[in-house]
Parts: sequence; structure tokens; C-alpha cells
Amino acid sequence: MAQAHRPTGTDSGATSPGTAPATRQNRLLRLGTLPVAATALTATVALYMTLVAFGNITDFGTNQQFVQHVLSMDTTFKDPDLMWRAVESPALQNAAYVAVIVWETLAAAVLLAATWFWITGLRRDAYDRARAASTVGLVMVLLLFGAGFLAIGGEWFAMWQSSDWNGLDAAARNVALAAFTLLVVHLPGVRRADAGRTT
Repeated sequence: MAQAHRPTGTDSGATSPGTAPATRQNRLLRLGTLPVAATALTATVALYMTLVAFGNITDFGTNQQFVQHVLSMDTTFKDPDLMWRAVESPALQNAAYVAVIVWETLAAAVLLAATWFWITGLRRDAYDRARAASTVGLVMVLLLFGAGFLAIGGEWFAMWQSSDWNGLDAAARNVALAAFTLLVVHLPGVRRADAGRTT
């Protein structure tokens, strides 16, 4: 009587009992890595900037009023020593607002591309392109909200004096988020997996 063939562990289709749990464990461990954190943070800033740009384009008038009031300095203390800085030309005010929207849109596009680079880089442990794109986009955000709103809007146009048209708190939050994301992106652990290997 012929004996039935018993499958052994050396068969091509066989898997060891611990393979699936080990794979799941590896995936969970990978979620806790710095590259994944950098991906998530970059995606968060990208989404935020996309929504900001989209909102300003589709609801042009709301923040247009904000820019007009800040530049005209009409809700500040109206100190004569400062009011010469005011920009009262509607054409210049609108040009400044359009420039802000264009900058926001470009920053959003760069950060969306950076997010895609992070996602594809996670498969290959290659993050140079993602880090470079993230840096460009995040620096654009820092310049917009740091140099543009905090420095120029807050100090040059004395936005801090206005109780109605004061965007300093929101700008500070955006600067903090972008700066923190930039820090994570450039931590030593976020690098090519083979950077430390020797041939």
C-alpha cells in the first residue's frame, strides 16, 4: 500500500507558523520610525497649505479684507510716527494678497510632491529627494508666516496693535508646525538605510 506524501517544511509553498505574525510585527515597528513620522508631518503641512490656498482662492473676499486692513493700518493706534508705512492703494493691497495666494499655492504643491516622495521612498529606504523637497516647501511656509506675517505684518505694519485684524497667533502656530516638521525631516535617523553600510 502506497504511503501518502506528507508535505515538509522544505516545500516551495510552505510557510512557518511564525511568518505572518513576524511580518505584522515588522510593519508595526516600521510605523514607529522617523521616516514615517517625517512623512506624516510633511503630509499634514501639505494638507493644511492646500486647504489654505483653496480657501483663499474660492473665498477671495474674506482674507482680502484682512490684508487690506493690515496694510492700511486703519485699526492700529494710528501713531503718526508709524502711519507713513501704511499702504492705502487698493491695487497694491490686492497685488500683495494675490502674491500671498500664489506663494501658498506653490508651497502646497511642493509639499504635496514631497509627501509623495516620502511615500515612495519608504519602500526603498531612500529619502534624499523627499528631504530636499520638504525643506523647500517648509522654508516657503516659514518665510510666509514668519517673515511675511510675524515680521512684516506684525511689526512693520503694527498688526499687533489691532484687536480686530490680528493674525499673529495663527501665524505663530504655523511657524511652529513648519519648524518642528523641518527639524524632524533633518534628524540623523531620517536617512538612507544603507548610508551606514560598508561594502
